[in-house]
Amino acid sequence: MKEIFLTKQPVELFKILKFEGMASTGGEAKRLIADGQVKVNGAKEIRKRKQIVADDVIEFGGEKFVVHLQP
Repeated sequence: MKEIFLTKQPVELFKILKFEGMASTGGEAKRLIADGQVKVNGAKEIRKRKQIVADDVIEFGGEKFVVHLQP
């Protein structure tokens, strides 16, 4: 499982996909979410602006990413 470190929380889901390189643009990230290609904590997430916090698990493209708050 890969790790994502946030400097603040919460952060919108589409921004994480964009800044972590899972999507090349914010628009692409929003489309991937709207198309049901992303899960958060095991459930399909279609809200582009879903607030992500530490300990959430994002699933995309067959990979899992756990979110941590940077100390």
